[in-house]
Amino acid sequence: MSIMSLRLPDELAETLALLAKATGRSKSFLAVDALREYLAREAWQIEEIQKALNEADAGDFASAEEVAAIAGKWTDNAH
Repeated sequence: MSIMSLRLPDELAETLALLAKATGRSKSFLAVDALREYLAREAWQIEEIQKALNEADAGDFASAEEVAAIAGKWTDNAH
């Protein structure tokens, strides 16, 4: 396991300490958990963007009719 140190703004450090106390978890556990969730979300988002770019490069776009149908669903549901 690697060790990393970082500087936290005081308000973030205080919030982390309060949450650790309230949950009975260590600050390290909460920080690793938050970082794990953040990295997973960012990796997913980058992967989805890359898929979309690959589809665009392949010319795989929605037709005007498909876009209109989806837009119609949103405007019909708004009323």
